[in-house]
Amino acid sequence: MRLDQREQQVYVCKKASAEGEISGEWVELRDTVSAEAPAEWTKVRCGWTTDALLIQFLCGDSHIVSDYTERDEPLYNQDVVEVFIDEAGSGTGYLELEVSPRNVVFDARIANDGSGTLGIDTSWDIEGLHTNVSEVEAGVRLYDIRVPAGSFAQPLEAGQRWRVNFYRIDENRAGVREYQAWQPTGLVNFHKPDRFGTLLFEN
Repeated sequence: MRLDQREQQVYVCKKASAEGEISGEWVELRDTVSAEAPAEWTKVRCGWTTDALLIQFLCGDSHIVSDYTERDEPLYNQDVVEVFIDEAGSGTGYLELEVSPRNVVFDARIANDGSGTLGIDTSWDIEGLHTNVSEVEAGVRLYDIRVPAGSFAQPLEAGQRWRVNFYRIDENRAGVREYQAWQPTGLVNFHKPDRFGTLLFEN
């Protein structure tokens, strides 16, 4: 699959039910360099209410590497799912949220000037963030993420268009790491906002 076939895709983020049930479709992550199917599959879907952005990752996971226990430790050095959200669409500032298989969180505001040097503000925490990781069947884990609306500069409402990308890092039993993305970046670097897709809010 050619990378340019997946550039700037649009995910239609449907309004969830009053109970918070997500009706949006699952989309699959691909190898972030080649855009080919990964060894361990990953699906993601989103929904929203006026109170929160809802994100779910469903991951085939036959082997876990996850030792971190404290918030904002470098979870990206082990198994993790990630979402980057750029509300303004400028590519220069966005939210990074990671959740490990042990349900440990990394959240930060990122400043990206395009030079390769990043400003990473981990002193900022998402107030009221809810995450949960459960094994729904043998070798399959569901990540439930609820980001309160107050975390964003803009209201959650139909018509909003945000630039986003979804990622996963997974290490196999041989110690080989696999890097996955909804919108492949072409290299082992997730901080490529020009490759982000679009999250479109609809009722």
